[in-house]
Amino acid sequence: MIAKWRKFAEIVAVGLLTAMFASFLLQIFMRYVVNQPLGWTSEACVILYIWTVFWTSAFLLDESEHITFSMLSDALSPAKRRVLTIIGHIILGAAFLSALPAITDYVTFMKIDSTPVTRIRFDYIYSIFVVFAAAVAIRAFLSIYRALRNGAAASTNATPEQ
Repeated sequence: MIAKWRKFAEIVAVGLLTAMFASFLLQIFMRYVVNQPLGWTSEACVILYIWTVFWTSAFLLDESEHITFSMLSDALSPAKRRVLTIIGHIILGAAFLSALPAITDYVTFMKIDSTPVTRIRFDYIYSIFVVFAAAVAIRAFLSIYRALRNGAAASTNATPEQ
């Protein structure tokens, strides 16, 4: 089931990237070959970029694929690293979960304005951020669950040196 949803997320991401690239190429062609630039292509590229970044960050990137500063955790033992992971994900999940109502409220408020050329409302454009924030909170709490579950399994097999 998860594999089907991941495949769907990949198809959406490929569609977003393809549409952004096509808009970009059309923009170049119309500007430099036809000498009739199109205003909407630039807006489309920006909107599609926003959606691509937040969509892939929410649904496709594994935790190991995100940029991290891990010098501190790399120097710790596996047990202490697990504790640090749990604390970090509690903070991350709580921050995004507590911010979710304000994020939703602000994105909803953005319906009062729209893009200059295509007239797409900003609440539609930035609605992906609400999805992203919810996904980050869910993934943080799933990471806590995995760390606790793997920690219990690891502690039964732990050697005195660990």
